[in-house]
Amino acid sequence: MQGVGGRLVPVIPPWTRTGKPAIPSGMHAPDPNISPNARKIRQLDDAAINRIAAGEVVERPASAVKELVENAIDAGARRITVAVAGGGKSLIRVTDDGCGIPAEDLPLALSRHATSKIDGTDLLNIHTFGFRGEALPSLGAVGRLSITSRTRGEAAHRIEVAGGRQGTVAPCSGQPGSMVELRDLFYATPARLKFLRTDRAELQAVTDVVKRLAMAEPYVRFTLTDETDKPRDIFRVEAEEGAPVEALRRRLRAILGRDFEENALAIDAEREGVHLTGFAALPTYSRGSAVQQYLFVNGRPVRDKLLVGALRGAYMDFLSRDRHPAAVLFIDCDPHLVDVNVHPAKSEVRFREPGVARGLIVSGLRHALAEAGHRASTTVAGETLGAFRAPEPGPRVYQMDRPSLGAMPRAPYPVQSGFGETADTFAPVAARTEEVPEAALAEDHPLGAARAHLHETFILSQTADGLVIVDAHAAHERLVYEKLKRQMAETGVARQALLVPEIVALGDDVARLLELGSDLERLGLVIEAFGPGSVAVRETPAILGTVSAEAMLKDILDELDDLGDSTALQSRLDAILSRVACHGSVRSGRSLRADEMNALLREMEATPHSGQCNHGRPTYVELKLADIERLFGRR
Repeated sequence: MQGVGGRLVPVIPPWTRTGKPAIPSGMHAPDPNISPNARKIRQLDDAAINRIAAGEVVERPASAVKELVENAIDAGARRITVAVAGGGKSLIRVTDDGCGIPAEDLPLALSRHATSKIDGTDLLNIHTFGFRGEALPSLGAVGRLSITSRTRGEAAHRIEVAGGRQGTVAPCSGQPGSMVELRDLFYATPARLKFLRTDRAELQAVTDVVKRLAMAEPYVRFTLTDETDKPRDIFRVEAEEGAPVEALRRRLRAILGRDFEENALAIDAEREGVHLTGFAALPTYSRGSAVQQYLFVNGRPVRDKLLVGALRGAYMDFLSRDRHPAAVLFIDCDPHLVDVNVHPAKSEVRFREPGVARGLIVSGLRHALAEAGHRASTTVAGETLGAFRAPEPGPRVYQMDRPSLGAMPRAPYPVQSGFGETADTFAPVAARTEEVPEAALAEDHPLGAARAHLHETFILSQTADGLVIVDAHAAHERLVYEKLKRQMAETGVARQALLVPEIVALGDDVARLLELGSDLERLGLVIEAFGPGSVAVRETPAILGTVSAEAMLKDILDELDDLGDSTALQSRLDAILSRVACHGSVRSGRSLRADEMNALLREMEATPHSGQCNHGRPTYVELKLADIERLFGRR
């Protein structure tokens, strides 16, 4: 109220006059609504449309490389060469030996929504990488683009476009196939350049894109060259031959390295028309991040939360949360079972039956890991040998270069003939050995025969071609854990009924949770609808003891939002079983007899997943005799 001429006049706030709240002083956010000054609806010109589309399709140089290389693959190319400069900001050139583009079609190739890959009648029946017809015109709108193409039996022609301004088709010289050259990316939209990273980071992103496509196409030769200063090859792989599985194995060895190949398990599973192939690494070959997770759907590299969640769920029982599995997985199915048109960059997909795809990944990987038995990754032995190697300040001096025995001082203790006889020489005694029956030594067991118990913790076993060091506690913990899981699977999860059901309000998420009712009941959690937006928790897993049902249900819903499925309850049950197994396993400091040690080794050989503990760490290390001899300069 304000006084005017002796009267009280109400002050009308500005937002009551317009019907919209006023922007407080100090805030610079624009009014999101249409201006009160009525504007006419107008059609955007082609240049603006292409620049807007480019903002969706071409995020960075790596996005442009992806679109151009995919076009080359769709054209049937068997040799693809990618050259970049300035991390792809200055130059991107993709050359292929594909079918090429006829001269009369070159102007049409630079038109929006023009493509030779689909006819538009069925947008789900897509067998190619590209199908939108947006990549080339989008690139031409934000950079200087030129296309040189030659079909078989015809002359080469060239067309250029810069900032959306298209030139004419002109004859030129060129090899069969196409060469697409993009210079000065985002020169027409300089604001986008400010959001790009350093040249090195952009080059790394380009390399990652080329590697992913090279995994999907093992029969194609790929070359990536950096022409920033002096031309140098960044990445090169030759076209593979032979059966698809072996071709893929060799291609992955060339890209991911020998260690991945040696520690990867071949995957081949099928369910309801969905086929899963590829390679998944052993749990002990885990990484500190998800950088070695490559997922493909019908040959298309994707980053899909559903598939990533399924991969994590498959390794849930073998890795701690801070470790990530390494895998290259291919899902192939009828194109009608998956929608690839849900993201402009085609990096996400949507399955008609997502549960089938997820279940296939989980079951297929777990079956492969079970088939691996007690196997552990070879990198464990390499790391162990590396720890044994002491730094060498100077050149090594071998036996023939040392002074003769007569010139050496006598040892203060007598030279012993065997490993076991030296046990009484040293004080205190840190190792105990026992005579092993010849029958036990005669058998060729993968983990060998126990020879000694070191520091009352580690079992030293001799194999036919080396030795094995076993962490007895970690190994026995895994064995007990697997036994408890088998017992729970056979008898079910014991449930405890709540005297007073716990009512949990979840709002609109109730429906999603009730859909999992049968799965949760199998794990010992019984829920039912209780009015709008609430559920009643009537029974909980007995092994969990007193538990907050509300916190558990919210954890399950969080995983559903993040990964499309939930393993929160199963994880809790497994964690309890893991703790029980830890307390019920042989403890460090307990002395084991020879028969006990050998019994533990035989059970490890017969139990799947015994090569790693419950947290993914190795339970044993195998050292080959040749590697040991190399440590001492014998090789």
